[in-house]
Amino acid sequence: MNRAVQPWRRTPSRDLLVGSVHEVAPRVLNLLLQVRGRVGRIVEVEAYGGADDPASHAARGPTTRNSTMFASAGLLYVYRSYGLHWCANVVTGVEGEASAVLVRAVEPVDGVEQMRRDRPRARRDADLTNGPGKLCAALGIHAGHDGVDLLDPSAAAVLLDDGIPPPRRPEVTGRVGISKAVGRPWRFCVPGNPWVSSGRPSGD
Repeated sequence: MNRAVQPWRRTPSRDLLVGSVHEVAPRVLNLLLQVRGRVGRIVEVEAYGGADDPASHAARGPTTRNSTMFASAGLLYVYRSYGLHWCANVVTGVEGEASAVLVRAVEPVDGVEQMRRDRPRARRDADLTNGPGKLCAALGIHAGHDGVDLLDPSAAAVLLDDGIPPPRRPEVTGRVGISKAVGRPWRFCVPGNPWVSSGRPSGD
């Protein structure tokens, strides 16, 4: 169970996460991701579609691995990347049409000591959560969180809004670490935030 949601933090509307994934993705910036009292502010995301996006896990249709991508908006899709680390995604759109927003970096807000404990090799706090695998290790996200409803206040992982809106003009680049559809400007960041990852967009 999560700690109680702080009174100044509320669960966002599910409607916020419904729409074309590249339009929804920048709306997720500055929302909070809470996992058992560890809280990070989302400062970098990437959009991934379905059959129309060859870089997406869902490009070839539903499988056991990607089934959560085809579920309702607001669920957490967790997968293992290259057999090394977990990655967390916010499912968007409507049920049956795959799309998800990969959370690439968060700024630690609460539970920093726990994050340092679980990321002992991070030499500075800016390195705790400035990458998709790093943030999952720091927040304690794993396969057991796949399919969790992030908009259920009692869930093991929760998406929250503390009143800080997404940036009016986010930084926009191509996505990182892909070999297909590299020209799509579907990576969105909070400008100037030191927790944004150092990954260079594919094709640069």
